Amino acid sequence: MIQPIYLYGSEVLRKKAEPADLEKKEALKSLIQDLKDTLERADGCGLAAPQIGVSQRVVIVDGDVVSDVYDYLKGFKRVIINPEILEESEEKTTYSEGCLSIPNLYCDVVRPAKITIRYHNEDFQEVTETLDKFAARMVQHELSHLDGNLFTDNVPPIRKKMISGKLQNIAKGKVHPHYNSKLK
Repeated sequence: MIQPIYLYGSEVLRKKAEPADLEKKEALKSLIQDLKDTLERADGCGLAAPQIGVSQRVVIVDGDVVSDVYDYLKGFKRVIINPEILEESEEKTTYSEGCLSIPNLYCDVVRPAKITIRYHNEDFQEVTETLDKFAARMVQHELSHLDGNLFTDNVPPIRKKMISGKLQNIAKGKVHPHYNSKLK
């Protein structure tokens, strides 16, 4: 079911999410379907459970949405439950990031170029995977949500000052994304 996406200023986006209970498979399957439906409607490449108001450590990413730019992401779709970053490369990369919870705002963010993560997938199997390039970027962006961090937290102070007015407007509801959204 399509859920509203919580916008910047919503408390749930700043909370550290709780581990998902792998024993509650039906509830998790329902949450995963809600994430997929909501992401598809919003036309994004990733979504974390806190962004739909559920403080659990579950994210999804869909590289098909950006495969016209990054052809290697065609078919790259992941459901990531209770992730743990095992390793981050010393090499860093910079990409312009945006977020469904912060509509119409993009900033360059520096993150590790490569990560190794362990998580449970949609079939509740444990997976260890190494990701690089934009796949690593998408996953890191979504995992940040699970710790209450937004991409705007990772920009230089001068850039934060430049975007503060836009962020305040979003927090006041002065934004109208093309998808269902809410503040709380």
